Amino acid sequence: MVWVPPGRFAMGSPYAPFDDARPIHTVEVGGLWMDAAPVTNDEFARFVAASGYITTAEKKPKPEDLPGVPEDKLAAGSLVFSPPPGRVPLDDVSGWWQYVPGACWRHPEGPGSDLKGREQHPVVQVSWYDAAAYAKWAGKRLPTEAEWEYAARGGLTQAPYVWGKEFKPGGKFMANTWQGRFPDTNSRSDGWERTSPVHAFPPNAFGLYDMAGNVWEWCSDWYRPDYYAHSPRSNPQGPVDSDDPTEPGLPKRVQRGGSFLCTDQYCSRYMPGGRGKGAPDTGASHVGFRCVKAPGRL
Repeated sequence: MVWVPPGRFAMGSPYAPFDDARPIHTVEVGGLWMDAAPVTNDEFARFVAASGYITTAEKKPKPEDLPGVPEDKLAAGSLVFSPPPGRVPLDDVSGWWQYVPGACWRHPEGPGSDLKGREQHPVVQVSWYDAAAYAKWAGKRLPTEAEWEYAARGGLTQAPYVWGKEFKPGGKFMANTWQGRFPDTNSRSDGWERTSPVHAFPPNAFGLYDMAGNVWEWCSDWYRPDYYAHSPRSNPQGPVDSDDPTEPGLPKRVQRGGSFLCTDQYCSRYMPGGRGKGAPDTGASHVGFRCVKAPGRL
């Protein structure tokens, strides 16, 4: 883990795509220990071996959770990024996401995939509940959204990226993001088509890896697009409930950092002020997490 010192920062983003990241407001955050990188497949495997934990994606959905779906179609699985053969409208995510029976943390893209060679890649296909269970087992917790953004910025004030002002300083890739035409053609110019090892790119100024790109990371907060207007200025813990106008009635938790799918053509939320969200009982092939711990001796 890495020590993140206490401090004050300007939380939020002035960039056009991030309407839910305004108003920019001053927030004070206490010091804490944070995992230097997202939890890896090796680390999650140790948790499962020690606890016998079964993830959300490994459990067959209940009929009441998916009303209208025939019983024979209720199969354990999860969402997998599946690039289409050509151009598709960018306003319909079904063009590149598929529910794949058998997809889970052990088989990120479905039954034909495994973790061989990906031991040090971030674990994916974990729900918020899975991440919270790991954190509890490890004697840690999930970070608040404010803690996450403060740590990601690494002491930089409203810089567009966690490493500074330029996306590719000196022509060097600083994060695992999408290159090429989204979502059908990934040129892999940064060296990776999907996830990358957690130390493949340089850390930020606090010594934290993958605070941009690679995988989205779960935070403890409920998601509301209007929360910044009345967020407490000292160690905000997030709203008491969730509201996402794009999917009324479906509670969401905050996700941060973007993923290997992020691109300025569609989702540029690898920028530190960008916010993501997800239903806490779902995972996907680009969602992981990291943990934090209160001040004190490790």
